[in-house]
Amino acid sequence: MAKWRKNSPGEVYSPDEIKERLVSELPAWYYEDGWIRRKYKTSGWKATLMVVNTVGHLAEAAWHHPDLNVSYAFVIVKLVNHAAKGVTDKDFELARKIEDVVLWRPEPGGALEGTPDDPRFTYVKYG
Repeated sequence: MAKWRKNSPGEVYSPDEIKERLVSELPAWYYEDGWIRRKYKTSGWKATLMVVNTVGHLAEAAWHHPDLNVSYAFVIVKLVNHAAKGVTDKDFELARKIEDVVLWRPEPGGALEGTPDDPRFTYVKYG
């Protein structure tokens, strides 16, 4: 994993820097129209609401406000630092936290068993 310099608060990354950083740190995210984005596929409305609420909680705790496109079986998260008018460390850090929490699963063999390996119980498409 590439080691990135920490920008000064509000320093905006160039499109090339953003793309390089996404490839090395957040490969499921992409850069489009000035935003970093991620589409989370879900198993349906209930799961979609769980993802939306998770993102909402993390964003509020971080004092960052993403745009969300919400549909029956997916959520698209879009991040940009509105005050800086571009993508900053704040966006990358929140994207990493969202990725870690939304895709978290218990370790095998631990006390938390996780959902059964059955499509009826899968709520986020992990692949």
